[in-house]
Amino acid sequence: MKRILILGAGLSSSSLIKYLLDHAEQYDWKVVICDYSLELAQRKAANHPRSEVFYFDVYNDRQRMQEISKSDIVISMLPARMHHLVAVDCVKKGVNMVTASYVSNEIKALDKEAKEKGVLLLNEIGVDPGIDHMSAMQIIDDIRDNGGKIINFESSTGGLVAPEYDNNPWNYKFTWNPRNVILAGQGVSQFLHNGRFKYIPYHKLFSRTEDVEILDYGKFEIYPNRDSLRYREVYGLKNIQTMFRGTIRRCGYSKAWDIFVQLGLTDDSYIMENSENLTYRLFINSFLNYEAEAAVEEKVASLFGLDLHSEVMEKLRWTGIFSDEPVGLIEATPAQILQKLLEKKWKLEPGDKDMIIMHHIFDYELNGAQKHLTSTMVVLGQDQVHTAMSITVGVPVAIATKLILTGKIKLNGVQVPILKEIYEPVLEELHEYGIQFIEQESNL
Repeated sequence: MKRILILGAGLSSSSLIKYLLDHAEQYDWKVVICDYSLELAQRKAANHPRSEVFYFDVYNDRQRMQEISKSDIVISMLPARMHHLVAVDCVKKGVNMVTASYVSNEIKALDKEAKEKGVLLLNEIGVDPGIDHMSAMQIIDDIRDNGGKIINFESSTGGLVAPEYDNNPWNYKFTWNPRNVILAGQGVSQFLHNGRFKYIPYHKLFSRTEDVEILDYGKFEIYPNRDSLRYREVYGLKNIQTMFRGTIRRCGYSKAWDIFVQLGLTDDSYIMENSENLTYRLFINSFLNYEAEAAVEEKVASLFGLDLHSEVMEKLRWTGIFSDEPVGLIEATPAQILQKLLEKKWKLEPGDKDMIIMHHIFDYELNGAQKHLTSTMVVLGQDQVHTAMSITVGVPVAIATKLILTGKIKLNGVQVPILKEIYEPVLEELHEYGIQFIEQESNL
């Protein structure tokens, strides 16, 4: 019996765990689910006869090493900053590891030792990163195999609320880790556009969006992700003219979110004095000029040149940021205070379903003709446990784990899913879960 060790039983692990338990009898697996919350791990295992659960602390070196050494493969669904602790032990013990997160510098540094030990550290096998890599590389390889040359490539993904449940002014609800949404985009975004390098600092990011129509789902806006340039090398597109990766939101989101960014409400670098005694109205007023006679709403509208009844101001009012409700957080950063407020307003309500949209754009030359190709994936969640985010993150991880355990993937070292050995069988099986792309092609 092969032992699969899953570290982390959060929302993104739900569909992963279900897949592995559903296939455990067929492949003779023991699925070990562990989390800092034993109750959460038990809930995900649901007393399955092939499951085992226990409390796990990733910072307990002895426990971490013991559990890894007993396993045939490790799946880390922990926060990204913790993966390297697991990866180091996996390499030491000769155990393969799979994660959905981006390759960190610490994990990248393990490549040589992992190859020497014959250990595979497979990263970026979720949705974004993950399905984006695999679906893009399938098309890129197909174009190149047929003698074509790719000129421009753009890829954007968004975790959104499904249209039927889109019922707030922001057209947005949390479908993944709220903290990551609050801190999204911090740093400098860099990409290549028509042969020119472009750099957008965080304070300009949400004012530099582009609109796009996607299938029958209407118009969306896209803001750039942090570093698109490194994917030229990853995808083998060093001479490309445009390389862009972005995040998808409904139109109007970014203009309103930019107010929070410009005021400093998304800053997570310092603690606000006396935060437990603040109201949200006092909180936002802390970032505005002192004007004894002016209302907080008036100061915000004046600072940003907005009409008091504009759509942006209505979005802000709806959040409750101008309310006298107590913040109630001790020693909190601005970002933590904003997160607490939005977690109440942007939560998925009972019965709500989420939606993942991924949209690729390729311009390429083939046999003297210039072509334009779009490739689009839309996945709707099943419920609040098996959300679209959980399905598109967890199922690719689970399929890759199965392929490694059954010897279909024989790689080692630090890898991402850009090779046919990985992406062909994973994408083929994802079709069974409704995860597939609609392609539309035209001449330029």
